[in-house]
Amino acid sequence: MRTAVALLIVLAAAAASAQETPAAQAPPVAAGVPAAQAPAPAFVYNPEGRRDPFVSLVKRATEARGRQSKQPAAGGVAGFLVSELTLKGIMRSQNDFVALVAGPDARTYLIRVNDRLLDGTVRAITADTLVCLQDVNDPLSLTKQREVRMTLRAVAEAK
Repeated sequence: MRTAVALLIVLAAAAASAQETPAAQAPPVAAGVPAAQAPAPAFVYNPEGRRDPFVSLVKRATEARGRQSKQPAAGGVAGFLVSELTLKGIMRSQNDFVALVAGPDARTYLIRVNDRLLDGTVRAITADTLVCLQDVNDPLSLTKQREVRMTLRAVAEAK
């Protein structure tokens, strides 16, 4: 019987030492906080080199164009987009035509053939039409320029 009691004491001591080993290797815990309630490490996002995914790309592009087109006083029509111009009239100068266009600032400007715009150039001016070549800003498009026609009068439908 003494052998059995001695064997139980040895087994209990071995079990106690086995339980102490993992506890000694456990990560340090804050004082007074049980291991089950230890705070998880916080996630930290590093936005370096990345854009904000919640900011609209379309809105940012139109705001950038708006800022560029708000400063035409020094640059004239060179600061306007083709889509911002409205054809108001066409005059005949000595040998060629000159177009009167209204900008987004409600001012009237004179433009001639080969004048540069923010996103294109004036290609031709006829008695009733202004033709501009607009640069296409679409990387998937096969064409890099498109022709934009502005007319003074609506074309009468043939009967």
